Amino acid sequence: IAVSAGYSHTVGLKKDGTVVAVDRNDDMLDWKDIIAVSAGVNNTVGLKKDGSVVAVGWNYCGQCNVSDWVLKTEQ
Repeated sequence: IAVSAGYSHTVGLKKDGTVVAVDRNDDMLDWKDIIAVSAGVNNTVGLKKDGSVVAVGWNYCGQCNVSDWVLKTEQ
């Protein structure tokens, strides 16, 4: 349902919320409940249904340090 291309890899988001990858970031193949995906130069970020964020790839500038990111909704 969505694709994103990075510098040396391409990822696809499937209807079932899983992600497929070409060339890089095979670590994301166990991601579940993903609703959006974006590929960077050497990393990939996924937004999950619950608002949390997951990331894999090179982390030389901390771009994969997303464990405390949560989608905030206005009440």
